[in-house]
Amino acid sequence: MNHSAPFVLHAPAGYYLLRLSRYSLLLHRRSLLVGLLLSALLLISATAILSAGDDALGPWNVLQAALGRGEPLQVFLIQELRLPRLLAGLLSGAALGAAGCLLQTLARNRLATPGVIGIDNGATAFAVASIVAVPTSLAPSALALSGAATAAVLTFALAAGGGARGYRFIVVGIAVGALFGALTNLMLARSDMDAANAAYPWTVGSLNARPADSVMLLAIGLASGLPLARLLVNALTLMRFSDSVAIGLGVRLQRMRLLTLALCVWLTALAVAVVGPVGLIALAAPEMARHLCSRHGVPVINAALSGALMMILADWLGRSLLAPIEIPVGIITAVVGGPFLLWILLRQTPRSST
Repeated sequence: MNHSAPFVLHAPAGYYLLRLSRYSLLLHRRSLLVGLLLSALLLISATAILSAGDDALGPWNVLQAALGRGEPLQVFLIQELRLPRLLAGLLSGAALGAAGCLLQTLARNRLATPGVIGIDNGATAFAVASIVAVPTSLAPSALALSGAATAAVLTFALAAGGGARGYRFIVVGIAVGALFGALTNLMLARSDMDAANAAYPWTVGSLNARPADSVMLLAIGLASGLPLARLLVNALTLMRFSDSVAIGLGVRLQRMRLLTLALCVWLTALAVAVVGPVGLIALAAPEMARHLCSRHGVPVINAALSGALMMILADWLGRSLLAPIEIPVGIITAVVGGPFLLWILLRQTPRSST
């Protein structure tokens, strides 16, 4: 057998074994096919969204305009208006989907998403504070990261008796989120109209005219965070068992929990700094990925792809339903997210959440 060949036939059933030199990687076949399918759907949806609008363009014209060629008006329309919004949706949706998958696995609870346990509200409160309460030289994105970390630390500290899983963790997170939500409303109520309008996108979730520097920071954070999340998948898969079993299999629980939580906070804060608190994505994207992958392992990459697809479709729906009136993407996901949350609560499921 030539070990330098990229493909090796002797792989476990249901897997592909990739080997290059002395490195090898096992890939679950169904998960890989689901990833390719989601990527194709993303490409098709993105092309359709860039083409649609009052000034409809063909796919070839969209590609030419994205590369800076073609008519000046089309180049402006794609590069300055449609493409930045699409990129913000893709990146923020992917970040929220991956963060939701990580946190649900860490807490062993399908309801443990960044929004439910208060991380979204913490990031929002600090971002809004930087605009309306204590204006600083720091951008809202920097304050959002601090707020997300503060909410996460509070939730885990107050739920210490129950660990990072179970309904005590969820209830404490809801309380922490409610506290930060109340602070956000108080700051908005006591601010002037101009400041409140400037902070509005961070309270409902919107992809309209997102700051380019925040989108760039999110792109960098996602490019570093997703590979790290993929490296954690094997240990996270083992952490779905009891603590004693995971420790017996070589998992360093304390370090893994801190690293996973830090990564979740990082991705959530950067996403909220771009789009604001958007419900459903972190809840539904991991569920969709697990369903498509037959609940195999921790589908963090497919959850990111699912989140990106949901985000851009929800934004397109918000711009199309009552055009020319635009409904913020956060409102669209909230309308869909309520029934979806009830469905998860009422559905008969195994005790294991992942």
